Amino acid sequence: MLVSVVIPTYNRLPILKKCLVSLENQFLIDEIDDYEIVLVDDGSTDGTVDWLEKNIENFPHLKLFEQSHCGPAIGRNLGVDKSNGDLIVFIDSDLIVEKYFLVNHVNSLTKAWKTNGTKKCFTYGSVINTSNFNNPKSEPFKLQDLSWAYFATGNVAIDKKVLEKSGLFDPSFRLYGWEDLELGERLRNMGVKLIKCPKAIGYHWHPALDLEQIPNLIRIEKERAKMGLVFYRKHPTLRVKFIIQYTFIHRFLWEFLTLGGLINTSSIRPLLAFLIKNGKSGLAMELLRLPLNLIGVRQIFREASLIGL
Repeated sequence: MLVSVVIPTYNRLPILKKCLVSLENQFLIDEIDDYEIVLVDDGSTDGTVDWLEKNIENFPHLKLFEQSHCGPAIGRNLGVDKSNGDLIVFIDSDLIVEKYFLVNHVNSLTKAWKTNGTKKCFTYGSVINTSNFNNPKSEPFKLQDLSWAYFATGNVAIDKKVLEKSGLFDPSFRLYGWEDLELGERLRNMGVKLIKCPKAIGYHWHPALDLEQIPNLIRIEKERAKMGLVFYRKHPTLRVKFIIQYTFIHRFLWEFLTLGGLINTSSIRPLLAFLIKNGKSGLAMELLRLPLNLIGVRQIFREASLIGL
């Protein structure tokens, strides 16, 4: 079996280096003939392509492709198109994996194929969030690392033919969010089953919160709202409404928890600064999620009214 690891990337060179090194150090078994790393650069402006071209001899499994900046959905589709593998593994470019990462995905999938008599399933590995850049693998698994997503491309593996039958990712998702879960809805409708694979561990690095990140986090919430409605219009079900938080329950919840918006990104800024200064950036991020969720929910209702939903 040839395994293709497909990764879109955009302006993440420092952590991408660690991601690629971890992928080059994979332990293999007889079921894996070889593997390739199909990296799609989505128009990075941080010198990613130049650095990779100068250091390509350090990454013998790497195949590099470029596209203009048009989002991870199109990037992943290009990666699948350029891949040669029988099995596709999707990860993000800020994920550092264990050396048995591919083996654990393959073992879980092949076992499920034999048990179920079909390849209509995919494995979903563990994602441990960390802000420890120097030693991301030292981060323990935490309660907030649990995910209920059906098909989150931070760490999944699926048979290529099953994936292609689904139609791949919808290029309509050009902004942040939901392109993977939308594909997940189509896979679910095809009868493709989720197989938990907790031993396929990836450490998802993101920088510790600082106040300068807040404008970008607000932008992301507003983009997620726009893309959430693209998701809902394709799959107008109650389940999807709950996934994207387009319900009056969510509207009431976040209005209530933020006292109608009195707790907002400006009013809690001094508290966030205090927490960050005292080494509590994780707690600060959890607190910031309250007004960010309100921003997202308000935005999705606003966008829905504009398009007549």
